[in-house]
Amino acid sequence: MPAFTVPINQSNVNLDTSGVAGFFGGDEAISAMATVHLYRGRRWLGWYNSPGSYIVAKKFGQLANSRFWDGLFPGPNLTPAEVFGLDGKPGPRYWGVLSGTDMPAGHLAYLVVQKTKEADEVLVLGGRETIPLTVTIIDVGDVMLRHSNQAPVMSIHHALLAAIPITINLATCVLCAASGDWLAFALILLGVISCGTSCFVIGSAQLDFLAGVKEPSPGTPPADGLLLMRNDVVIIRGAEKDVNPITKGKFVLRMNGGPEYRRIGLCSLLLLAQFLLQLLFIPQATTFGQIMFISSVAASWTYNSFLSSLEPEKIQLKILWKALDNPRLLKFGLKNRAAQAVFACLVLGDGPQRPSVDFKPKKVLLRFISNDTRVWNVWRDKVTEQLENNEEEKSFNLSSKDLEGFAVHERALLESLLRSAYDAYIGYQEWVHQIRNNSYISEKQVPRPDFFVQSRV
Repeated sequence: MPAFTVPINQSNVNLDTSGVAGFFGGDEAISAMATVHLYRGRRWLGWYNSPGSYIVAKKFGQLANSRFWDGLFPGPNLTPAEVFGLDGKPGPRYWGVLSGTDMPAGHLAYLVVQKTKEADEVLVLGGRETIPLTVTIIDVGDVMLRHSNQAPVMSIHHALLAAIPITINLATCVLCAASGDWLAFALILLGVISCGTSCFVIGSAQLDFLAGVKEPSPGTPPADGLLLMRNDVVIIRGAEKDVNPITKGKFVLRMNGGPEYRRIGLCSLLLLAQFLLQLLFIPQATTFGQIMFISSVAASWTYNSFLSSLEPEKIQLKILWKALDNPRLLKFGLKNRAAQAVFACLVLGDGPQRPSVDFKPKKVLLRFISNDTRVWNVWRDKVTEQLENNEEEKSFNLSSKDLEGFAVHERALLESLLRSAYDAYIGYQEWVHQIRNNSYISEKQVPRPDFFVQSRV
């Protein structure tokens, strides 16, 4: 006997909510589930009737690795870190100027590049402008990665927000039971249990680092090098063991039950059963029960949308930066490729562990500008000569003898390129103390010409 009678149940209205059961909100549900490893305690807060159960089941069911699970959830068998967006993004190319290492970097280097793009302030150097370019300097200190759960604790604010959909879902269950619609009650409760169980099981994995080569060979040179992109360059300076987490490391998820991950397969099977049962039986519920079902799904979808807005990559970046002991960024804007190449040479050729016999400025210049023409070859020779000498003052001027045999337009180009090299040298001298220490001082503390600083919103 129902505790109260709902007049709307006497009507013939059918909301036909079966389509909502498994397809609506699938992308938001996947993004929300991807945050479960980025906050400790998040795994306990999944007890609500989440929409998109079919999409979620097909996505995470691919983790289960056996002939049975591959038939049920076909697709590539990715690692847990790749499935949850913690690995797999291609990073820039890394070139070690002293070690000679030349390789594509991975997901953590990709995150480092994203961090440099978010730099609030760019110190713009003068010179002839062709295309805006940047050089960002990161000095990595003595990194000691903790191989334990790296995720931060979920804040009270986020936990209280999670209580809203949980409370609404429990309330809809109670109201369905009170109105006598036990079918709607059971279907909402099934969604709460399947989503909550999946969130708990999947969220039991621990986020950790795989830091590449843990103990480099004795005598290994510093891993000073370049992360190379189309227009931007990131200079990383530090010992091999400290730079390795960026260039060779990656996030891993320590998940029990591998490599089959049977429990993940069972959770995906439960989500698939939720989809099928809700698809078949929600149309049989009363109109009031269907309204309660839609209300529970709407509250869950809203919370999933909030979790999706947290931007998992930014959370990963915070975890990585904290593990690296919050290294400072120093970002410079340069106005042409020649100035960028010379400036990078000056930065890499200076520091406490330099000069090194393995550092060859010409190789760096060739890496930036590989044009094999007479003008560029003379330019590289002249710049290399000045960078390798020990004189305090550098001169990038050519004598009339050096210019013999060049046409007028070639002389004009060569003089323009050497002027760009000189502009980069002057800019480097302006900031040499900050570059050596990478201890950027606020604009208010260091008076300098206005054109040196360009703030970016």
